[in-house]
Amino acid sequence: MKILFLIGSYLLGAFPTGFLLVKLTSKRDIREVGSGSTGATNVLRYGGWKLAIPVLLIDGLKGFLPAILATALFDDQKMTALAVLAAVIGHCYPVYLKFRGGKGVATSLGGYLYLAPRSLIISLGLALILLLLFRYVSLASLAGLLSFPFWTLLTFENNLLFWTGLLIFLVIFIRHRQNINRLIAGTERKLGDRVHG
Repeated sequence: MKILFLIGSYLLGAFPTGFLLVKLTSKRDIREVGSGSTGATNVLRYGGWKLAIPVLLIDGLKGFLPAILATALFDDQKMTALAVLAAVIGHCYPVYLKFRGGKGVATSLGGYLYLAPRSLIISLGLALILLLLFRYVSLASLAGLLSFPFWTLLTFENNLLFWTGLLIFLVIFIRHRQNINRLIAGTERKLGDRVHG
């Protein structure tokens, strides 16, 4: 039962929100535009806020819903944490799109909203400050997500959330390799930059 639930969490996380919305509205494959990600940031750069906001919200739900369902079905915090991790992996490596998905940020935030809302708020605050200062979504996202597991310790959550946060950060860090290279090279796009194609 638990294995099936985790597979279901992965499949839900793999739901290709950004890909489908862009395909339906403009017939384009969002993976061939900008960074190639199916997530909200790349959708924003291509299609604007009217497409990016639904992608952000639905991708967030893909992390939030498995957490709620895992708690209701199993009453086991380890299962809840694993369900969020499975959903994030699904978003990043969706079987429906030959494992080419998004960066996992919104889905992880949705899961964290349920797992540790206090730590999430602090992490979002840090990310927002960095975003306002430098306008790099990738930098702000990575810094906020890296800080999350440490906030769970400082806010007296527990070690399970610390290790879950580190594992999720590792998945998202791997998906941001090209962004990191562009940050180092000074060629990373900033918030508000548009892409065409």
